[in-house]
Amino acid sequence: MTATDLSHNPMAPPLPALSPQAELALLCRTLFREGYDDHLAGHITYRQPDGTLLVNPWGLTWDEVRASDVLRIDTDGNLLEGRWTVTPAIPLHVELHRARPDVAVAVHNHPRWGTIWADLQRIPPVYDQTSAMVPGDPALHAEFDGSVDLVANARACVEALGDARTALLANHGVFVVGRDVAQAHHRAVVLEWRCRQAWHVEALGGGVPVGPEVFRRFAAPFDHVSFPGLWEAMCRRELRHDPSILD
Repeated sequence: MTATDLSHNPMAPPLPALSPQAELALLCRTLFREGYDDHLAGHITYRQPDGTLLVNPWGLTWDEVRASDVLRIDTDGNLLEGRWTVTPAIPLHVELHRARPDVAVAVHNHPRWGTIWADLQRIPPVYDQTSAMVPGDPALHAEFDGSVDLVANARACVEALGDARTALLANHGVFVVGRDVAQAHHRAVVLEWRCRQAWHVEALGGGVPVGPEVFRRFAAPFDHVSFPGLWEAMCRRELRHDPSILD
């Protein structure tokens, strides 16, 4: 079976049909559980076929977002649909989507472990298999000039990301991109896991990182298919806990 075949492998009960708004709400919920939980901070955008962007509202924590809460904005960040407020930090996403047409989903937050490494301005080593499930290292934006609601700061973060999959923003948080919701989820989960494991290993005095060639070979397939079944399993967990996410 090839890597691409795995994406269609019937490993478990399928999810119900999900609207794009429901997908974004589920991404908020699943990542909150992974440590993307800095109170009201953090924003996710999801590019739609018509060029508009879906975004979670400012003022709701990620563990309370429902499909009906999701906003639609234009490429300048103006509200088109929705009853809540657009985050003032939306310039980060607007600039990213302008610069990276390959990106459908962009995630920014200040997760528990990724932010530690961003504060250290260090790239966490890969110490275990799960940490190796995203190819390459996070980009590092090593200058903190204030919040990303300023266009200049947003552009600097996007330039630092370049064509990378993930980034650490010094003294700030993380930035994760993907071609779809499942890939963005996978990359965000792996980045936080990698940061957490590296912190624990180094707190014990250091360990032996995975060799660079082993890392490269192991990670390569995950650029084509996210870990099979992960997104679906995490969505099912959230829907068992709160079926109203889809409302």
